[in-house]
Amino acid sequence: MKPAKVLIVDDHPIVREGLKQLIQQDEALEVCGEAEDCGAALQLIQSAQPDVAVVDLSLKKSSGMDLLKSAKKMAPEMKILVLSMYNESVYAERVLRAGANGYLMKHQAMTNILDGIHRILNREICVSDNIAKKILHEFAQQPSPLSDNISEILSDRELEVFGLYGQGLKTRDIADRLNVSVKTIESHREHIIQKLHLKNSAELVCKAVEFVLTEQKPSE
Repeated sequence: MKPAKVLIVDDHPIVREGLKQLIQQDEALEVCGEAEDCGAALQLIQSAQPDVAVVDLSLKKSSGMDLLKSAKKMAPEMKILVLSMYNESVYAERVLRAGANGYLMKHQAMTNILDGIHRILNREICVSDNIAKKILHEFAQQPSPLSDNISEILSDRELEVFGLYGQGLKTRDIADRLNVSVKTIESHREHIIQKLHLKNSAELVCKAVEFVLTEQKPSE
C-alpha cells in the first residue's frame, strides 16, 4: 500500500522540521507538504490532497480554527489531528465539534503523535483518556441551561479574540493577526464584554490574562 500523505501546518519552522523527521521514520506515512498559515495550507490541501493534516491552532496571520472549518469544506474526507500548546480541557471538544478527528497537546510524547495519526486514519477519535472520560460524563448528564464556562459561552472567534487579548495583544495587533478590520475586533470585544457581564475593556483584559494563564497549564 502507498504511504498515507501527511500535511504539517505550524508557524514554527523548528516544530515543522521535528514533526517531519518523526513522520518520515514511519514507512506507512510520508510528508506531502508544510505550511505556516491558513492560505498556504489550503493551497496544499487542494494540490497535494493529503490523507491527514497535523494542525496547530496558532498560525501566522491566521487561525487554526478557521483553517479547520475551511479544510473540512474543501476536503471532507481528509482527517485532521490538532496538535497544540493550548489546554485540551478548553479546546479539545471545541475542535472535535468543528470537524477535527483528534486533539493532542505538544508536550506529549512523540510516539503519541504517530499513534494519533494512525488512529484517526483508522477512523478513530484521538484524545487523551481524561478528555474521553469528560466527554462520556457530559453525554450522560442532562445539559444545563446556563454555563459559567467561558469556552462554552463564547463563540469560536470570540474565544480566539479573548485569548489574544489575554496574551497581551492590542486591538490593532489582533486585527492584523486575524486579517480582519479593527472595527470587527471591536465588535467581538463588545460582544465578549456583554456575554461575560464585564464592566469595560480593562476588565476584559484582566479576565483574559487570567484565562490564558489558567488554560495553558498542562492537564494533569
